[in-house]
Amino acid sequence: MFPQNEEVSTDEDIVAVTERYRRFARSEAPGRSDLYEAWARKVADSHELAAIVARLPPTKRQPPLVFAIARLAGTPETPDALAAWLPAHAEEFVAEASRRSLQSNEPLRCAALLPALSLVDGPIALLEIGVSAGLCLYPDRYSYRYVRDGGDAVALDPVGGPSSVVLESRLRGSAVPFLRLPDVVWRAGIDLHPLDPRDPETERWLSALVWPGETGRVARIAGALEIARADPPRLFAGDALDSLAEAAASAPAEATLVVTTPGVIIHIPGRRREELITQIRALGRWVTIDQLATHRGWTSVPDPERNAFAVALDGQVLGYADPLGAWLEWRPDARLPAA
Repeated sequence: MFPQNEEVSTDEDIVAVTERYRRFARSEAPGRSDLYEAWARKVADSHELAAIVARLPPTKRQPPLVFAIARLAGTPETPDALAAWLPAHAEEFVAEASRRSLQSNEPLRCAALLPALSLVDGPIALLEIGVSAGLCLYPDRYSYRYVRDGGDAVALDPVGGPSSVVLESRLRGSAVPFLRLPDVVWRAGIDLHPLDPRDPETERWLSALVWPGETGRVARIAGALEIARADPPRLFAGDALDSLAEAAASAPAEATLVVTTPGVIIHIPGRRREELITQIRALGRWVTIDQLATHRGWTSVPDPERNAFAVALDGQVLGYADPLGAWLEWRPDARLPAA
């Protein structure tokens, strides 16, 4: 039995949840998950459901987190099931959601990170912020297939042969980035609540975070977890700003420290974002995937109006990508940033 949660929702909280879920149903879920679109509409249209979700802290009300909790509990994946399950299990839901966080550890992001990592000479000490279970810390252990618009593919495999995890990403445009597998000699990550890849519960939770209708992700996560279990990364639990110096100091001195922040900076409060970027750049190289409006850490912004995530090395925008790595568009004029 989960402990009782005494949080109550205010009218303002309920309105905020209603608007958030209506927006999610209108502009985020369509084309990606019919079930999540239907569930979001149920919450937005029901004062009772919105009031239950509004009992959560604001940072825990995201639709993908709420829906993952419901699916983890065994809620049937039908349009009406959430409306029946949530009121009947409100206390259990609030307690569980309050201790969880979104940690969609998608290894396919390595397909977007790899071209930037290819520009850094090794050996590399790889440190990820927002690491979850560390599945993006193994860019050297995966195989890659960049499928071009014409149908042909740019293939890259580890020296020992094709990996059990093959990352396929669509390569848009005419430019083909320089690609090589990085020489990673040390890997570690920072997270408020890092997940141990050796814990069976980790696979259950990461699988629950995959949206219904997304193909290939559950199998990809399972394969990447097998790789991580064989050589677990070092994980630091804590706030990124508070933990970064300690984590960086534990990296081997003979390796180039590369800090990656794939899609995580937007979850850090505004002022602390800039402080974190400054600290990262003082410690080593920086590879990120972010929307252009997320921060002011860019050293070049070729197209500030573009509605896409930028791939950058040391703040220089080298290309654009799907935030989870499904496609990549390299800039023809991309240049190697100064070390």
